[in-house]
Amino acid sequence: MATVMPTRRRRADSFQTESFRIHEDAPSTEDTEMNESALRDDDEVEQDGEPAEEDGEESRSSESSDEEATDDSHIQQDMEKLQNCFDGFRNKYRLIKRIGEGTFSTVYKAEDLLYDRYDNSWDLEKEAEKWTPPPLKSFTSQSSTSLDYQSQSQRRRKPKYVAIKKIYVTSSPSRIFNELDLLHDLRGCDSVCPLITAFRWTDQVVAILPYFRHSDFRDYFRKMTVPDIAIYLRSLFTALASVHSHNIIHRDIKPTNFLYDPTSRRGVLVDFGLAEREGYDTKPCVCHDDPIARKRKLRPLVSNKAKGGFPREDTRPSRRANRAGTRGFRAPEVLFKCTEQTTKIDIWSAGVILLTILSRRFPFFNSADDIEAMIEIATIFGRDRMQMAALLHGCMLETTIPTIYKSGFSFEGIILWSTDRSGTGQKLSDDEKLAVEFLSRCMELDPSKRLSAEQALQHDFLRMGMDESVEGASDQGDDDDDEINILKV
Repeated sequence: MATVMPTRRRRADSFQTESFRIHEDAPSTEDTEMNESALRDDDEVEQDGEPAEEDGEESRSSESSDEEATDDSHIQQDMEKLQNCFDGFRNKYRLIKRIGEGTFSTVYKAEDLLYDRYDNSWDLEKEAEKWTPPPLKSFTSQSSTSLDYQSQSQRRRKPKYVAIKKIYVTSSPSRIFNELDLLHDLRGCDSVCPLITAFRWTDQVVAILPYFRHSDFRDYFRKMTVPDIAIYLRSLFTALASVHSHNIIHRDIKPTNFLYDPTSRRGVLVDFGLAEREGYDTKPCVCHDDPIARKRKLRPLVSNKAKGGFPREDTRPSRRANRAGTRGFRAPEVLFKCTEQTTKIDIWSAGVILLTILSRRFPFFNSADDIEAMIEIATIFGRDRMQMAALLHGCMLETTIPTIYKSGFSFEGIILWSTDRSGTGQKLSDDEKLAVEFLSRCMELDPSKRLSAEQALQHDFLRMGMDESVEGASDQGDDDDDEINILKV
């Protein structure tokens, strides 16, 4: 259980008196359908914290340069509007650039000008910085004031950055409040992005979040060794264990929502725009019944299958369930519209990330809709297992697609094929076999048989990652002692 740390408190400024109070007249666009709300932080993070200059400017055509100039102009205008929207904003934050844009929000990188005035216990890098002695007192002048000394120390201090998330007006008030409320509840949790503060002016809501140094997933996942993968996943499952212990479902686990820095081997879970509390707005599903009761309820469904054919007009009421998430990472129960989804849908998504890394294929699943997503999963697991998974949620699955075989394929065979080792006589290493065994426990079609986040942290595969990180830390000395803090359960 993570130790709860105090959140960073801001004074009740003129633009912050309505924190966590959402404008009631804002338009509602509540949508529980599949969406692509993830923040696309494709920009490389610079070590010095300043915006990187583009390479190859001279080789670009004048047409593309004009388009980029137009885009930059629009971004600058948006940043200017944001700064003018709140009184005193410029005195607190210096906007640098836009680093992400999603369906419901835009994220900017900004310098926190008043960092030293507040409790910053959320700052993971603060503890890593070495202690430096204070400057010697000047004996030539005794007239320097404390304010001058503070301003000098601030100039010497390395700039601190935050991520400013501007939530669109088109987002429903309930969605905005839900995200901020969940982030507030998750304060102090390991490997989870904390909420620093939030404020509102009329219908404009802004959330201030830490800015985490990280790399693009596509730049490093093909280079990861098995111990690297274990460390990555342990950090991810540490975050999931913290979130799930609060009975919260993230619903959008994917690489772009887990900001990972391969150098420090730290990761942080972000974007709780689709998250919800477990059990919220759910109805009973047969997947949670005991086997005898489930068999009794499903008997009419199975008997109709034995007769053959389908009714000309299906009079059954349509099933409504939350299908939110990102294509390729949604669990089977989400596709089958299970009305009683649990935190296990996040475990499946984490398993897809592991499969992506082991197979060196991103994205691994690339479906355009729910039907294609079912076909992709059925191709791997086979027709028989997929039909049983459908029955588990009171659904029937029938297909005549020739590429969906009765038994499907093994994860080991898929990984050997995707890494060009199939037919060469090569086999998976012992570490890879352990990773595949862990993968099979995460990607169980039956959610009740999937590992929980806490159980996953005790698995030998993730323990191997922890042992590796400890050895690496002992070799590097005290400078990296804090590196394993993120791996603590």
